[in-house]
Amino acid sequence: MSAQKDRWVSSLVFLLFCASSIPKCGSASLQQEPSPQHYFSGLEAGKTSLAFFTPSVSPGAQPFWEQIESSAEALQDYGVSVVKVNCPKEDMSRYCGKENALRKAFLFRGNRLIREFPTDALFDVNSIVANVLFALLFNEVKYVETLADLENIENLLKGKSNMVFAYVPATGTAEHRAVMEAAFVYGTIHQFVLTTEAALLKATSHDDPDVSSAWLSFCHCQRATEAAQPCRRTALAQPLTLLSIHRHLKLMGAPLVTEVAEDPEKISTVHLQLGLPLVFILSQKETYEADRRTAEFVAWQLLGKAGVALLSRDLVELNVLHRSNVALKTPDEGMPIQYLVLEDTDEVITLVEDKNKVKQIQEDEQEEEEEDEDEKENNNQDIQDDQVVEAVTRDKKRELPLEQILVLTEENFHSSLSEAARTVVLFYASWEAVSLAVLRSYSEVAAHLKGAPGVLLSRVNCWDWPGLCSQENVTQFPTIRIYKEGQQSVTYGGMWETEELSSFILLSQVSCPLKLATMDEAEGYLRGEFPSELSSHHHTSLLGVFSSATSEAREAFEEAGNILSGHVRMGMYFEDDALSLSRKYSVSPPALLLTRSGGRSVEGIALSKHSVQDMVQIIRYELLDIFPEITVPNLPQYLQLGKPFLILFRAGDISQVESREMLKLAKRRPQQAFVACWLNLEKTPVGYGILRTYFSTTPPLPVLLWVNFHAGGQVFKFPSEQSITEMNILSWLEKLQAGLEIPSSTLSEEDWKPPLPAYDFLQMMEPSVPELSPHPGDTPAQHPPKSPGGDPARGDPASREEPSQQSAAEEVGSPGRGLRGTAPRLAARDKQGKRHGEL
Repeated sequence: MSAQKDRWVSSLVFLLFCASSIPKCGSASLQQEPSPQHYFSGLEAGKTSLAFFTPSVSPGAQPFWEQIESSAEALQDYGVSVVKVNCPKEDMSRYCGKENALRKAFLFRGNRLIREFPTDALFDVNSIVANVLFALLFNEVKYVETLADLENIENLLKGKSNMVFAYVPATGTAEHRAVMEAAFVYGTIHQFVLTTEAALLKATSHDDPDVSSAWLSFCHCQRATEAAQPCRRTALAQPLTLLSIHRHLKLMGAPLVTEVAEDPEKISTVHLQLGLPLVFILSQKETYEADRRTAEFVAWQLLGKAGVALLSRDLVELNVLHRSNVALKTPDEGMPIQYLVLEDTDEVITLVEDKNKVKQIQEDEQEEEEEDEDEKENNNQDIQDDQVVEAVTRDKKRELPLEQILVLTEENFHSSLSEAARTVVLFYASWEAVSLAVLRSYSEVAAHLKGAPGVLLSRVNCWDWPGLCSQENVTQFPTIRIYKEGQQSVTYGGMWETEELSSFILLSQVSCPLKLATMDEAEGYLRGEFPSELSSHHHTSLLGVFSSATSEAREAFEEAGNILSGHVRMGMYFEDDALSLSRKYSVSPPALLLTRSGGRSVEGIALSKHSVQDMVQIIRYELLDIFPEITVPNLPQYLQLGKPFLILFRAGDISQVESREMLKLAKRRPQQAFVACWLNLEKTPVGYGILRTYFSTTPPLPVLLWVNFHAGGQVFKFPSEQSITEMNILSWLEKLQAGLEIPSSTLSEEDWKPPLPAYDFLQMMEPSVPELSPHPGDTPAQHPPKSPGGDPARGDPASREEPSQQSAAEEVGSPGRGLRGTAPRLAARDKQGKRHGEL
C-alpha cells in the first residue's frame, strides 16, 4: 500500500511540476462574472475561489491582470478558480466599494470568506500561488517565530511523524511557493513548519548560514523515541525548488540501509533512479551485527548524497578479492561496480564526496600489490617509511611559525649557548622527512614555552652546517640536546610529541634529584608547590629520604636522578630530621615518598635494593599508574613489564563504577601479575584497529579483554552479559587459569620487529636508561591456561624468583611486538605494517 502511495505522490508532483513549467495552450482559466450578485449565487460548497472585484480595467493595470491570468492556470491544479468580478458603477457594497475595489483580493471556500489579500502582496504568479496555498494550508503548515515554538512541535512529533522545516527570507517568493506546493502534496505524510525569522535559522544551524537564501531541512523526529533524544536533521543541499524538495523527500523516505541478497548489478534503488551512487557494505554471517551498525553510521553520514546497502557474501557469490569490504555502484550506464578495500568509514564518505577517490584507491592498491611482489623477491629489503613523507609533502606549502626559534650556525653556536641558563638545540636535516615533521612539533613547543625564563630554543640545519654537527657528534637526525654551561649536554630520547618534549625541557630546568634543605621544603615539594619553576607543571613528585647511615643508597639515588633527568620529577632529603619525615609516612630510610599527579595522599615505599640499575627500575615502575589509560605514547612502558593486559575498551570516558571496580582489582596485590588498564577509543582511535584485528569487526562496547602479548598471544573476552565488578572478573580469571575458557582469537606468531634497524624507535628511546624489566623480584606472568599452578588475579608466589640478566633482556628485546601485532592496517589484516607511523 505504501509503495502505491509513493507512486501516486511522485506522479502528482511530476504533473504539478510540468503544469507549473510548461506554457499551456487553449482558453484562459480566468473566469469572468458580470456582477457580485451573479458571482455569489453561483458559489458551490467546498469549492475554492480567489475573487478580484473591479469597476473597470485601466490600461495601466494590464500587466497586473496578465499575472492574475497566469496564476489562474497554476491555481486550477490545486482546485482553486480565479474570478474577475465586474462592479457596476452604482454598486457601493463591501466588495465593490472604493476602499476595496482592486485593492484587495478575496479567498472564498463556498460562500465563506477565508482570507483577504492586499493586491500589492500579489505582485506575480509566485506570490499569488504561495499566499493562496499558505492560506488554504494554514492548519497543515505551522508558522513559527522562536526556537521554543519549533522545539515544542518537535517534541509533539517525536516517535510519531517527521517534520520538514523551511526558512524563506520573505513570503511570496519562488521558494515560498515551492514549499507550499510541496506541502500541498506531502502535508498528510510530514508536518511542514515555516519561518521567515533569520534568528531562528541561525539558532538551528551549527554553521553561520546565509540568511539571504532559503533553507530546508528534513527532521527525523519519528526515529526519536525518547523525549531527550533530538531529531536528526538532514539539510537540502540544492537550491530550493519544487523538484529539489520532492527529490529530497523521496530520499528521506527511502530505507536508511537496504539489505540485498542478489547480484549488485541487478540492484536498483531510488538513489540510483535519482542519479546518486549506491554504496555496498560487504558483510558476512559472523560479522552481520557490526556490519549493520557500520552501514547505518555511513548511511546517516551520506544521507541525501548516496544510498547504502548491506550485501551478504554468504548469500551472493562474488568473484572479487576476499579482503574487499566496500563496493560502489554509480548511476552511469555501462559503468562497472568498483570493489575496494577501505580502512575506515571516513574513506567511505570521502569516496562519495570525492569522485577522484576511487581512481586513487585503485592505484594505491595496485602499488601495494607491486610492493608485495617486490618483498617476495627480496625479503631482506623494505620500503622506506612513507607516511611521514606523505604528511610532510602534503603540508609543504604550510609555513611554520619559527620566529621563536633561534637559527644557529658555526659562527654563533658557542656564543649563543652562554646567553641562557639552558639552551635547547634541534639538530635536523632540511631534506629529511622525519626531521621536518619534528620541526613542526618543535615549533609548537616554542609557542607553548614562549616567555619561559632561562630557556632558549634553537635549531641547526646539518645540511647547511655539517661540520658543526660532526663536531657535536650528531650521528642521526633529528637529535635534540639541552646544553647548560659547565655541564655535559643531555640528549632527548623520548617521543617527539609536543606535550612530552615540553615536559622534558621544563623538568630539565631543575636539578635531578633536587636537594631539599628543610622539612618545609620537602613537604612543599610533595604538594607540588616547590620549586616555583614547576608549580604549574602537574607531574608525579618523587622524594628520596635518606639518613646518614644510608650513604650507599643515597649515591645510587643521585646517579639514578642523573640518568632520569628530564623524565622524572625527583627530590632528595637527607637532613638530620629525615627519620621523622619518613616515619610520618610509615617507612624508614632509605625510602621513597611519592605523590601522584592530581593526588593528595603520599605513598611510602621502602628501598631494599641499592644498585643504580635497581634504583632506576624501581623508580620507573613506581611512577607507572596503578590503573592507567593506555595511549600510543605510554604503551611501550607497560609492554616492557612483560605482563598480560587486562584491558577495558570504551568509546569515551570510563564510568565511575567501572573505574572503582577495576581500581580495586589493580590494587589487590602490590606486585600484580598483570596490567589492569583501559583505552578510550575516542582519544586513541587506533584501538578500533586493534579490536578489528582481534575480532575481525568492532564488538559491542565496552568490552573487557585478557591479552598476553608475550606468551601464546591468545585473546579472551569477558562475558558481555556480566557486569564489570571485581568479583565477576576474579571468577572469570580463575576460569582462564583453569583452562575453562576458549580464546576469542590468537595473535600471529610472526616476528614484529622493525623493517629496518633505523626504524627501531623503541630501542632509540632513552638509550642511556637500562631497559625496564618487571618489578624487582617479579617474573613476567605466563598466560593463565599455560600455568595451572598459579593464580592470575592474586599472583603466583612460585614465580617471584629474580630473573637472570639474559632472560630479562630476551623478555623486553622486542617491546613493540604487541603493538605491531594488534595495530596492522584495518582492512588488509593479512598484510603486516611497514610504517613506523603505526606506532
